[in-house]
Amino acid sequence: MRTVRLSTKFTSTPGHHFRGICIRLLHSSARMGSIQTGRETPPAWLQRIVQDNTKPPKLYAWTPENLSAETEAGARSRQVDSYDNADASRRIYILGVGNIGRLYAMCLSKLVNRPPITLVVHRKELLERWAAAPGIELTRHGRVHRSAAFDIEFWSDLVAPPCGAPVAEVAAGGHISNLIVATKAGDAVPQVDRVRRYLGSRSTVAFAQNGMCKMWPPVGEAYVRARFPDATSPNWIACVTTHGVTSQGPFKSTHAAPANALVGPVMTGGADDEQMGYLMRTIADAPDLDARQVSRKELWIAQLEKLVVNATINPLTAVLRCKNGEVFAPRGDALPDVIDRLVGEASELLGALILDSKTDGILLSGSVTKEVFSEDSTIETLRAGREELLERFSFPQLRAFVGDVGAKVSANTSSMLQDVQAGKSTEIDDFNGWLVDTARLLGKGLRLPTHEKLIALVKEKATLTRPELCERLL
Repeated sequence: MRTVRLSTKFTSTPGHHFRGICIRLLHSSARMGSIQTGRETPPAWLQRIVQDNTKPPKLYAWTPENLSAETEAGARSRQVDSYDNADASRRIYILGVGNIGRLYAMCLSKLVNRPPITLVVHRKELLERWAAAPGIELTRHGRVHRSAAFDIEFWSDLVAPPCGAPVAEVAAGGHISNLIVATKAGDAVPQVDRVRRYLGSRSTVAFAQNGMCKMWPPVGEAYVRARFPDATSPNWIACVTTHGVTSQGPFKSTHAAPANALVGPVMTGGADDEQMGYLMRTIADAPDLDARQVSRKELWIAQLEKLVVNATINPLTAVLRCKNGEVFAPRGDALPDVIDRLVGEASELLGALILDSKTDGILLSGSVTKEVFSEDSTIETLRAGREELLERFSFPQLRAFVGDVGAKVSANTSSMLQDVQAGKSTEIDDFNGWLVDTARLLGKGLRLPTHEKLIALVKEKATLTRPELCERLL
């Protein structure tokens, strides 16, 4: 049956008036066709990829055996349990071995029927460090957990090392069945794009970083059309991880704030739902991860809520150089007004996104089972779903949500402040930048000036006092 596209024109209004206006617009336009206003602007990362016509490189999997001077420790770093003949459909590759990668690797390794796990590092130096002292170390509740029960590879387009064993192609030149992408958010899609030669309809790719997964419609669909034509796309899933993990150096982290995680589908590929189900079930069953498998709609909502929290707390702590809780501490200044503006602009943007026809498919995917909708039931489902989410993402509810999360993580150091202190690039483009990019993509003239100013401050590596920050943003 025909799916009705429900859309409405959005007019920017103050956050506290937004919900009532949107509900009236929703009821009055329930049977309208798609209305296009303004000019839709695809995000820069998508434009770069679509314009790149180069073929994906053939990659080779360097192991400790391929180092120029393999040490005795390097020889010991080889996986104790041989997985050479393991079923490739069970093997899980973890691309990126930072805090989140270490957490997922350690939790997955504790499964009773644990899958073979291959860690993929992004620098040869990390492979050398592992060869000298193999293992991941995760401190949890004051107790140090250590494991070297992993294979480890550095993926390079160089086939001939100076000495050592010959280098095999990644996945023996075949397909990667399960890939968890645990890089920084800005590196996730470029890294997946680099290894797309080894991805296909038998593959499942899980994104496990902060920020919104870039495979959500409509930009994800545009990427897939450009890179995986003819139903060759992998299945795309994502994880929303609320655990607090801090780095103590390469391959060492502290599980500072154990919490939970969600895993669910973002976009299905050409085939093999069973393979997607395998990776989601395996993540959900991992001890200490406390993960739960959810529907596509529930995952989308959870990512949006966490994004607003990250786009509020992370950049403010990065500029103020403070713990999370300091952002919400009453100091008699205007910082609460700054938070209100950030949350209000985000609420307004999410309201516009919810009302846009691009979200129809997500709103109709509220259950795991596929349902057939009549035209009238489709309209009613979309109307009810949008009304529910407009309430959930209204300014009062979203502001209360940010405050509640802030209280729970008050003693933590945000990931963005950790990056600033370590001299690394931040994820500001994937937090606040995602909101600004989405406003441009919707093409309805919506602006987020407070977020834009805050992005600039983080990129300038500014260090400000609370009064100075308020003056700059208000």
